[in-house]
This record gives sequence, C-alpha cells and structure tokens, in this order.
Amino acid sequence: MSKFDNSFTDELRQRLSIVDVVSRRVPLNKKGQNYWGCCPFHNEKTPSFSVSEEKGFYHCFGCSEHGDIISFVMKSENVDFKTAITELADMAGIKVPEIKQKSSEQIEAEQTYVKITEDSAKIYQDLLYSESGKFALDYIKNRGFSDEMIKKYKIGYAPKNNIISSHFVNIKSDKLVATGLVRIGNYGPYDFFRDKLMFPIFNAHNQIVAFSGRSLDGSEPKYINTTDTELFHKRQTIFGFNFARDAIHRQNRTIIVEGQIDAIQMQNHGFPETVAPLGTALTEDHIAIICKANRNITFCFDGDAAGQKAAVRACILVLPFLRDNSDVRFAFVTGGKDPDEVLKTHGESAMREIINKSVPLIDFLWDSANKNYLITTPGGRTQAEKFLKDCTSKIKDKIFQNEIEQDYNNRKFNQWHKWKQKKYTPEIDIPDIDAMTSQILKSVVQTYPELVEKHMDFLTTLNMSFDEDVEKTDLSLADAEKFIASLKLQRYISKLNKEKEDIINDGFKTNKSGEEITELTNQINIKINEAKEKLDMLFDIEDK
Repeated sequence: MSKFDNSFTDELRQRLSIVDVVSRRVPLNKKGQNYWGCCPFHNEKTPSFSVSEEKGFYHCFGCSEHGDIISFVMKSENVDFKTAITELADMAGIKVPEIKQKSSEQIEAEQTYVKITEDSAKIYQDLLYSESGKFALDYIKNRGFSDEMIKKYKIGYAPKNNIISSHFVNIKSDKLVATGLVRIGNYGPYDFFRDKLMFPIFNAHNQIVAFSGRSLDGSEPKYINTTDTELFHKRQTIFGFNFARDAIHRQNRTIIVEGQIDAIQMQNHGFPETVAPLGTALTEDHIAIICKANRNITFCFDGDAAGQKAAVRACILVLPFLRDNSDVRFAFVTGGKDPDEVLKTHGESAMREIINKSVPLIDFLWDSANKNYLITTPGGRTQAEKFLKDCTSKIKDKIFQNEIEQDYNNRKFNQWHKWKQKKYTPEIDIPDIDAMTSQILKSVVQTYPELVEKHMDFLTTLNMSFDEDVEKTDLSLADAEKFIASLKLQRYISKLNKEKEDIINDGFKTNKSGEEITELTNQINIKINEAKEKLDMLFDIEDK
C-alpha cells in the first residue's frame, strides 16, 4: 500500500468537527456525550447512527458503517478521496497541497526525529536529579512540584554545555538540526537549550516532539520553545492536551490558562481538564482543536489590562465555533496572581471559587463594550454598538446570532437609552468637578473625540454625562489634552489627601503608633509632591 503524507488530513481532522460535517446531511440530536441521527447509508426510522465529536468518528449500529470526516464525505456524496478533502478544505478555509507519496527517507527521518526527542527528554530528566541540575530541581520543587509530577510530565534540565550535540555524535547534524534541539554556529553544532528547565511537548499520539525551556536566572524571554519543525507547529499545539483529553470528556469542559506551569498545577490540583497555549497567543487552530473535544470552555486569564485584552481576543476567536448549547466563560485571577500562586497560597477551594464566578461570554462582551467605549456620549455608544455587531456577526448559527443580538438590543434600550441614565459611581469618594470645569470638559470631548479614547479610563470616573450640546472649544488639541491631564493630576492629589486623612483618623481608632502613622503619611506626601511637580511642569511653557 502506498504511504501518503498525512499531515494535511490530520490538520483537516483537527480543524473540522465531525458533528459540523455530518449535520450538513443528517439532522443530529445530542444524547449523553454523542450525537444521534438516522443513518444516511441505509433506511431506518429509529436513529442508530452515532457521532462522537471527541473521538472524531461516526458509527451506525444498524449497518455497521464507520469512519471519520473524510470517509463520510466520500460515502455520503459518492466522491473520491481528492474531491472529499477538497470539499473539506473549503469548509476549513485552507488550501489543499499537492499530495505526494511519502518516501522511505521521509519515514526514516520522522522516526529518527522522534527517537532523538524522546532520548533527549530522558537525558534532561536524568540531569535534573544530578549535581548540575540541583538548582533547577530546587526551583521546580519550590514551585510545588512533587517527584511524581516531575516524572509524569518528564520535566528535566538542560545544562550550560552542549550535552545534546555531543551525545548524538553518530547522527548527522542535519537530522539534529531538524529537531530544533541543535543549531550550527561558526564553530560547529551547539545546543539551542542551555541552562533551562525543560518541559517536553507531546503530540496527539503522546510522543515528545518539542520542548519548552524556562530560564532560571531571571533573563528574558522567560520561555523559549522549539522552533517549528516538520512534526511540530506551535500554533497548532496545546500544552497539556494529551494529559487533559480524558478529563475534558469527563468534566464536559476545557479550562484554558496562560502558561505551562499554571496548566500543570491546575491539572494536579482538582482541574485535570486544564490546558494552555504554547508560548504564543491563542490561535484559531488552538480553538478548533479544543472545540473538537468540547465546546464548553472557561478561559482563565490574569485580571490586569493585558489579561483583559487577551480575553477579548480569545472571545473573538471562539465566536465562529459557538453553538446554541456551548457554554463559554471568562474567569479572572486578580491581585497580580496567577493560578499557580492561588493554588499554592489559598488552595483548590479558592481557585474553584474563581472558576465558579466566571462570566458567560454574552455578559463578558457586553461588559467589554461598556468598559472600552464612553457610552455616555453618542459617539461612544455608536462605537460600542459597532463592536458588538462585529462580534455577533462572527457566529455562524444565524438563529443563535439573532437571539444574542436581540438580547443586546434589550440591554441597550434599558441601560443606554433611558431618559435617566444610571451613572458610574467611583470607588473612592472624590468631590465632583465644578460647573465651569464640566462645561470646558464637555466642549473638549465633543471637539476632540480622539482624546476620549485616549483618556477613557479617567473620563468614565467623572460621574457626568457628555450628551449635552455645547460649543466647540477654542483650545488647541495640545492645550485640550493638557487640560485633561491637569484635571487628572488635581483629582489624583485630592484622592491622596483623602487617603492621608483616612490614615490619620483610622490610626487613632486602631491605636496605631505615632511612628506608624507618620511613616504612612510621609509616603503619601512624597506622592503628593511628585504629582504637584508634574502639574507645575505641565504648564511650563519655557523651552527646555
């Protein structure tokens, strides 16, 4: 039998859900973990045709027909292999490459590749428990990793010398280079990973095909990964997926975190269904692979601005994969912590509370629109509506899309277009700005809408509406921005003075010593003086 390069057909199976493919011809209903319908290959009235999204195959218990997405298209449409994969490629939005017979040299090269990576992992494992790996072992154990976890994930240590290039001296350098473990320099082969804590990367067949190395001396980048090779593609690889696959099926959910250590700790502390993208931003390929296993996803990101931005991007990526029975949520770890730190400091119960408080996708998008656009202005509301419309347009199920759009229309009517809008209440009570300042600010906002987006976070804390029609300001763009900046500094100083007053009052109530109160107030005085200096510099028109 001829052997063909199956990387493209594997990619089709990764990107396309068999439920999506089959349901174009067969109405399916979910019962338990599988989908059921009447078999298209023989006449029946009682559904005996089962489709497993997780396993990627169909099976008829009536006529015993069995196969995957490719065989389904071939049999149901009576077409040949090439026609079937061309049709599936159109569905997946990818180009069909020329199918070439795999040579014996290619087969041998792949086998050599896997042997090198598997043997290298064993070398790294042994070195972790050697004298040279003591610092790395101490580090990973201090991160809460047990010997059992280290063994399970085959974690190791790459030393400072060229251990791999010197170990495989009998293997041609081009084959070593092909694995990404070795590079060729001016003085010959050298190891790509040196002085790194090594995390093996497994493919779907549980073979080690690449590595992720973490720096131990605080240098950046914190992680480096094997560059893309014939058997490893970073944008299509999900860290920990080989360990999480069964748990995703059992838990009926996938949790996605940001890093490898977070994923491992989550898997070993009550959340075995956790995975992570591999040293890169989440991609459409990652989402396609995960949705094949399960379309219920909880994204868990840091609660800072970068985490919020990553969450919005993940939300947009997952929208085309939504079904009406999907449950996609967003959880955020706040306080500068990550799941690893939460688990170590507060335990599984605290992490479970964070996951349980996750926000449904429809609410997350709505909150994002309200946070990122100044909805107290007509222009801001227009931008927010365009954002929501662009997002919902990505949903392929039109009925489901219409339902979500109707939900947002109701929210917009009730929350944006009431005669009396509910205003934002700041967490810290700061006196409202005076009427003259308010009028100038409204004029600035309506004259220079570009300043609205730039200073969005500040403007939304002012507890005021910008809907009133006012004359445009005579201030230049630079002076208008100076006005906003000065107002921000003035309110910041007011906030600091309020904090200082509270420290003094609370100090007496809690019997703090005079030294403690003085130290705290001195720290605030330093911040106040720095803010005043910035305020003075803001309107210093002298040439520097």
